[in-house]
Amino acid sequence: MDNSDFWKQKSLTEMSREEWELLCDGCGKCCVLKLQDVDTDETYYTDVSCKLLDCQTAQCSQYETRKSYVPDCIILTPSNLAPLSWMPDSCSYKLIHNGNQLPDWHPLITGNKNSTRESGNSVAQRVIPETDLENEDDLLEHIIDWDEILAK
Repeated sequence: MDNSDFWKQKSLTEMSREEWELLCDGCGKCCVLKLQDVDTDETYYTDVSCKLLDCQTAQCSQYETRKSYVPDCIILTPSNLAPLSWMPDSCSYKLIHNGNQLPDWHPLITGNKNSTRESGNSVAQRVIPETDLENEDDLLEHIIDWDEILAK
């Protein structure tokens, strides 16, 4: 194994900050608004993004300072990943944490930083910003099954 396979050689806690950031596939699914059923704990994803997400690229427009704009933004770390049941199953951090392989479209596999979007595994150009909603109740009309949509 060479150094480029760091995610196979290291645990999440052993990764440098740069390696941790490279592990993200940039899909943007963690940045869409979610609803959680209080009775079942089931998470429902929407096609509405955080106000900071660039809807065309699925990249955060204020990544380094996002907490100052969105105080409830959850910044992933090795220590808080496990309890985050709302993370999508395709999340690279979740995959590695659970001992699985990265998908063949992941930028670390392809060597192409745009491969997530080009392979259709991104929310880019498929979401609207939360600022477009007239009121919070409209969010129910935007529930979507990303696994089904992205499989097409």
